[in-house]
Amino acid sequence: MDEKRIAWAITGAGHFLAECAERLYRYENLDVFLSRAAEEVVRMYRLKETIYSGRARVYRETVASAPHAGRFSKGTYRVLVVAPATSNSVAKFVHGISDTLVTNLFAQAGKSRVPIIVLPTDLAPEMDSLDPRGEPIKVYPRPIDLENVQRLAQFPGVSIVRSPEELETCLVTFL
Repeated sequence: MDEKRIAWAITGAGHFLAECAERLYRYENLDVFLSRAAEEVVRMYRLKETIYSGRARVYRETVASAPHAGRFSKGTYRVLVVAPATSNSVAKFVHGISDTLVTNLFAQAGKSRVPIIVLPTDLAPEMDSLDPRGEPIKVYPRPIDLENVQRLAQFPGVSIVRSPEELETCLVTFL
């Protein structure tokens, strides 16, 4: 039996956060990685108990060096999921900036040829989302954010998905 784990990184996005959090624990052998911004947003959206339910290892961004990223080169993980992924994280992925826990995980997964699935928050010129109170809001991603998603889709080993449902379908292919 293959004991490789799933690495699931969460960035500081509210869009898709609840849907991703409810899907986290459908999978065994899961490690969850939270950026500093993710920790703030998880609290705002009242999802802390869901994330920290004890069914997965949860790693927080505490030091700049991101020592857990080295596990990709050791073959610990079968896939990296980044969901939801903010426009900031997507821009850093596209431009090779590795200065946070999540961007270091992305870089090391790529260098280790571990497949990466990204669910960006900015997918269309106009989007419906929910604020932390559950109130509907309109979001208008900038053209540069949409361009960065298109650029990221061209990266070898990176799959861009457009919904939590599509994420699940894609993830199953790596299990």
